[in-house]
Amino acid sequence: MSSPSAAPGPAPSGSAPLSLCAREPHVPAERLVAEMVPPPRFDSVRFGTYVPDPAQPSQREAVRVLEDFAAGLGGRPAGGGRRGLFGFGRAPKAPAGPRGVYLDGGYGVGKTHLLASLWHAAPAEPSRKAFGTFVELTNLVGALGFQQTVRTLSGHALLCIDEFELDDPGDTVLVSTLLSRLVEAGVALAATSNTLPGKLGEGRFAAADFLREIQGLSAHFRTLRIDGEDYRHRGLPEAPAPFTEERVTAAAHATEGASLDAFDALLDHLAKVHPSRYGALTDGLGAVCLTGVRPVPDQSTALRLVVLADRLYDREVPVLASGVPFDRLFSEDMLEGGYRKKYFRAISRLTALARDGARLAEPPRD
Repeated sequence: MSSPSAAPGPAPSGSAPLSLCAREPHVPAERLVAEMVPPPRFDSVRFGTYVPDPAQPSQREAVRVLEDFAAGLGGRPAGGGRRGLFGFGRAPKAPAGPRGVYLDGGYGVGKTHLLASLWHAAPAEPSRKAFGTFVELTNLVGALGFQQTVRTLSGHALLCIDEFELDDPGDTVLVSTLLSRLVEAGVALAATSNTLPGKLGEGRFAAADFLREIQGLSAHFRTLRIDGEDYRHRGLPEAPAPFTEERVTAAAHATEGASLDAFDALLDHLAKVHPSRYGALTDGLGAVCLTGVRPVPDQSTALRLVVLADRLYDREVPVLASGVPFDRLFSEDMLEGGYRKKYFRAISRLTALARDGARLAEPPRD
């Protein structure tokens, strides 16, 4: 795919852009706890803003079931769990019946939208609801320790886990044990997940794998199947072609809060920053501008890039790039392997951000 040859973008303003490679964020444990809320992209989502595909009745049914689930979360969890980082409290026994829902569907069908809508709809103070990805939850355990994490989250009414990782047996056991303790405390659970390596070529969703991997917790979950195509590709134009390096550089200088980095240098920097800090790495950015985008060289690098793509998408940071288009980031072997779903999600999200970023390269209007 060739680069556009339209009129050049705005001339540099003289203010130097930021650099992701110059950032080495430190993220204290307190911030990890405080940030367990839906990401900025999902601040305003609600069940009413989810638009079910008329051809997919399972989407409308999922909204109905989740609305009922949220309405049933009134009251306080059992077990005398903690409120935040300090203090204990007593609470009545949790109601009988399933205290968890699992949203089962492919990427781009709106699972995170629905999960965040559940968080917003649950009748509890924000300090008693937690929302995070599986990686963020394991990072919390690493920062606080297992017992401290149990005490911290046991006072919550609801824990939402997006993208439950089924491809790391050790972390899966760790989090399953944590969830067992939280269920005993009366905490309601909601989750989405990825798919186990080796299962992705079968064209199946992850419900059976998820329920098997969490073992004794499976009885606590009701599975909601959400069929549908990737909504980011429904009725939307194709992703813009990469721009020239000159246009990307000019846009970076002309856009407030933009970063400008060579793609290879950024990949090297990501290897030196723990993925738990990638969110902080993007703090305050108005756009991410990259030059020389090319296929990633290996799987470890690719997986780090997936995490960065997720954090940029969560924060709605537009991306403008030169080099190869984003659908050529990952090799055929990667796209056919065990992490296929992650790579396609990253491509889909970066494509959406590239559409947002294309306006930054438009010539100024008179």
